[in-house]
Amino acid sequence: MPRRPRADPGPCRWALPDPALAPDGEDLVGLGADLEPSTVVAAYATGLFPMDVADGRLGWWSPDPRGVLDPDDVHVSRSLRRSLRTFTYSVDQAFGAVVRACRDARPREVWITDDFVDAYERLHELGWAHSVEVWRADELVGGLYGLELGGLFAAESKFHHVTDASKAAVVALARTLSAAGGDRLVDVQWCTDHLARLGVVAIPRTQYLGRLSQVLETPPCL
Repeated sequence: MPRRPRADPGPCRWALPDPALAPDGEDLVGLGADLEPSTVVAAYATGLFPMDVADGRLGWWSPDPRGVLDPDDVHVSRSLRRSLRTFTYSVDQAFGAVVRACRDARPREVWITDDFVDAYERLHELGWAHSVEVWRADELVGGLYGLELGGLFAAESKFHHVTDASKAAVVALARTLSAAGGDRLVDVQWCTDHLARLGVVAIPRTQYLGRLSQVLETPPCL
């Protein structure tokens, strides 16, 4: 499908924290600011992402270490390979539904608030935020969403309604990025055992920031 037009979000009006100056191992590096498109895009380009802290304030995070996936290194087990054949896939066909499904899948994790939903839908309208949908027949059974800046895809959240559907979304994203060529990286924020089985690794924040400066030079593909 043709790539969505991308609108300039404008300049960021905040002095965002520099994650390179944060103490080693400290994930939360700033508080405050807002979720305007200009702020969020500038933050991701700096190595930050937004997520509320426990008291409801807006936090800016840069995990150390950082979970990342090289699209060429996605790992597909034999059982997952069988599951992949039972799904169909799309990009940006149900962005709002994916974001809300991610929110509803984790009722105890309240960081995907209405403000976050509104912010990422605005970023989608501007061409920065994208979703990968996983379908079985006409039913949306899994997916993920995030931001694409250059060759970086910053994955925010994923969901599944049937076994392997969220894994399938990760594989579909990785294969799409890999097929586009160029230096690309998927940021998953933190590496979990579940994600490690798909090829995600944890790297020091300093290494992530170095990779980030490189992949931002790659043209976007979604």
